[in-house]
Amino acid sequence: MEPRIGDVQGNIEKSIAKIEEAAGVQGARLIVLPELTNSGYVFKSREEAFACAEVVGSGPASIAWMKLCRDYNCWIVAGMAEREGDRLFNAAVCFGPNGHVGTFRKIHLWNQENLFFEPGNLGFPVWHTPLGRLACCICYDLWFPESLRIAALQGADIVCIPTNWVPIPGQDPNRETMANILCMAAAHSNSVFIAAADRVGTERGQPFIGQSLIVSYTGWPIGGPASFDQEEIVYADLNLADARRKRNWNEYNQPLRDRRHDVYDKMLGSQSPPGWH
Repeated sequence: MEPRIGDVQGNIEKSIAKIEEAAGVQGARLIVLPELTNSGYVFKSREEAFACAEVVGSGPASIAWMKLCRDYNCWIVAGMAEREGDRLFNAAVCFGPNGHVGTFRKIHLWNQENLFFEPGNLGFPVWHTPLGRLACCICYDLWFPESLRIAALQGADIVCIPTNWVPIPGQDPNRETMANILCMAAAHSNSVFIAAADRVGTERGQPFIGQSLIVSYTGWPIGGPASFDQEEIVYADLNLADARRKRNWNEYNQPLRDRRHDVYDKMLGSQSPPGWH
């Protein structure tokens, strides 16, 4: 979708319409929305960012999305500008039929995000739900292999990626966008599903590239890529348990089990407990 900078109410209303179409009409159970869905992205000042942000669980976007989860028995992972006291975070929240499931805060800030947001301080949590084990990262986090690997080592079945991808220098116009290639590589090397929801449009001179997609644990897309300039919903049917059940590549090799803990740290220095099996 295309959020509008500063139009919090309009962005929420648009997201409601998209979620009602996906969950109410098409029966989607897990819905992923773009980065900073509630606020837009290209802030002029920290004051503007702060005015668009909300407290998770009590702000207008949270209230609207939690109601939709109850109404449609679904789970939503959505990017939002989060306020905690005087601090701002580029966050992704997970809501389900019973309310707030968890929050992820973007670890690796991109460009002028460093002027407005604090770096994420919650690590890479994995949320256990009736659908499966959900994890999250946001946009630039995908460029760091550690992000997906730490989630996978904790047992994640799917990594949801709210994102605002921008053009990358050197992109071959005849090839998939680099962000799509990274999603495919991360899904394949970690044996996890990935659902990446991007925005479209141009905001204060900054273009965004769309091309949202859903990737199988094999690394191959099973939904999308979407258009680069039109609002669009991408769907896929998948069994999250396949990320664990079919992880063995042959009778000898399994990508997480084959890691050399004698050469590098088992959890890459993360304090998160391992949970894969």
